[in-house]
Amino acid sequence: MAELMESAIVALDAEGQILLWNRGAERLLGFSSEQVLGKLCSSVIRCRKCDVRDSVAREGKIDDVSVELDHVKGGTVRVRRSARAFFDAQGRFAGAIEILRPETEPALKGIDIQAPNKAEVFHGLITRDSALKQAFQIIRNVAETDATVLIRGESGTGKELVAQALHEESHRRSRPFLAINCAALSASLLESELFGHVRGAFTGAIKDHQGLFKRVEGGTLFLDEIAELPLELQAKLLRVLQERTFIPVGGDHPITVDVRIVAATHRSLREEVKAGRFREDLMYRLRVVPIFLPPLRARRQDIGLLLQHFIDRHNLHGPRRIQSIEPEAMRVLLDHHWPGNVRELQNVVEYAFAVGRSEILRLEDLPPEFREEPILPMAAALPAAESESDQIRRALASAHGHIDRAAQMLGMSRATFWRKRKKYGL
Repeated sequence: MAELMESAIVALDAEGQILLWNRGAERLLGFSSEQVLGKLCSSVIRCRKCDVRDSVAREGKIDDVSVELDHVKGGTVRVRRSARAFFDAQGRFAGAIEILRPETEPALKGIDIQAPNKAEVFHGLITRDSALKQAFQIIRNVAETDATVLIRGESGTGKELVAQALHEESHRRSRPFLAINCAALSASLLESELFGHVRGAFTGAIKDHQGLFKRVEGGTLFLDEIAELPLELQAKLLRVLQERTFIPVGGDHPITVDVRIVAATHRSLREEVKAGRFREDLMYRLRVVPIFLPPLRARRQDIGLLLQHFIDRHNLHGPRRIQSIEPEAMRVLLDHHWPGNVRELQNVVEYAFAVGRSEILRLEDLPPEFREEPILPMAAALPAAESESDQIRRALASAHGHIDRAAQMLGMSRATFWRKRKKYGL
């Protein structure tokens, strides 16, 4: 059985247009994902004896059939093809997952497959998404300065990895990198942990304590969940940013520090300022350089890439090795909304390795929520007789036309939402 990294994984919509084209597909047939996404599969996967969409729609599934495909450079490649079709409630073709594996002895005629590797690995972050690649370049550029950085992104998108990357790319790399979650401690404990205290400052303070600002001297301090910083400490942090000095709890003279501040939040600081929970002057001091991390659902071409990465890593240890993924399991993984982002995907792979034993990752290896019918979050607020098209129309209106937000309201992936919009002409 071919290694997972060698398999081409292709997802199609009801019209036969390509929704997913992984790195294995790039390597196998020579097209980059940028060239094929949104195009008709029949114009890309040119099978000598079959029409990919029509055959899988007609047969429902295809199991390990040998086919010969055209390569972008003009030659041909022989592969083993498996596919699963999906149908809507009326029995109409709704899309498919194709897995193409090169045969053990690939029959390549007149070509040398050297598809470009579009993935970028940057300090533990892996992506093929252009927005995240742009963020990587911003990190490299700003790391050459001491500018304060604010990282904005949902939980699980890799905010601490970005902070560490900023540190490792900077001239401070030989000095400490320390991190603290501002939501994890009470205001009094957080103040002591950040700024330290002197002996006798409060009951139990039997000796002087150096805070993070002093311990990270010359290095980088990462303040995660900065929106949760209590108002009484925001003024003290502002002073550090403005004057590079602070006073320990119970102290009476300022201490000068040389520290780079990197902060992160999943909230909008502007909204927190409007709500009176965050100082406006501190917000501007923190977001000198804002860096936005897109959620995993907005970079769906990375799902297969990250899946392969985590599987490869687990394959190095333990009794189980996963060599391939069954189409049904791949379908639900691609269609999942990933509210926990990359961290959730990593946990799903760990779960699969713990509960399964086959060389194939199957649907039953995934956590229970992947095998349940999706519950639409808006359902309770919608009239019982409202049709799916009306629900989609209402979601679009509520989200002011924002596709990702409307899809999230209905518990759908962007691809599913887009397909249903097209189906109903919305």
